Amino acid sequence: MFEHISSTANDTVKLLRGLDRKKDRQETGLFLAEGVHFAEEALHHGWRPVYAFADAEAADRPAIRDLLGLMQAAGARVLTATQKVLATISGRDNPQPVVAAFHQRLTPLADLAATGRRRYVALYEVRDPGNLGTVIRTADAAGCDGVILIGRTCDPFSVEAVRATMGSLFAVPLAAASFGEFRAWRDAGKVRVIAASMRGAHAHHVANYGDRSCILMGTEQSGLPVDVEDACDELVRIPMAGRAESLNLAIAAGVMIYEAWRAQGFGRAG
Repeated sequence: MFEHISSTANDTVKLLRGLDRKKDRQETGLFLAEGVHFAEEALHHGWRPVYAFADAEAADRPAIRDLLGLMQAAGARVLTATQKVLATISGRDNPQPVVAAFHQRLTPLADLAATGRRRYVALYEVRDPGNLGTVIRTADAAGCDGVILIGRTCDPFSVEAVRATMGSLFAVPLAAASFGEFRAWRDAGKVRVIAASMRGAHAHHVANYGDRSCILMGTEQSGLPVDVEDACDELVRIPMAGRAESLNLAIAAGVMIYEAWRAQGFGRAG
């Protein structure tokens, strides 16, 4: 039913294998997503597939066959392959039965609405792809309206970041901007920016999140620069009782994200 590839020397296999490198992702505008769940989420949210590789045996299963048909209808070149080929593409010894490549997609910052009740998360120069992906996943779980990447961050379309999102990359609008652009967007929409900081005057749960808020988190190593903190509406601290020096960025962001949601009454919670 679909074209079959058995050689790791195939040009398309080489193209997709190269997507683990940032340079290749930038040149092609593509990225990899592994697994049936990722493919289903991408299609559900209107992302454009370019290639879809499936394990030749798995492709005979009705559910996989139907999924591949949907991928093909959405414009993907669908191919079946051996386990060896899929392992080469994914870089894993035990690859998922479906590995797909999609066009990258960022939302212009100006398209993130700053009217009505809104909650956003902004990450300033985050460098760890696992943390980035986990924050995107948490923002999705808490019903945030978007994630904003400020400055020189790690690539949200890296294999590590995409895996950490568990499919939420496809559900949450993702924007990238300089801090100046972010500040102008915040000012225009009257969005309250609350940042976690060692300079925070009070605990995060007493902050005034308001109807439109944006949680701002700094780098894993050094947090936020002083001038960025000074531009925030409110600095808060997350209470700690043990001997740990700090919380992991993704954990700290999760605490803040859920507090902002609680302040709005956990609307739309299932």
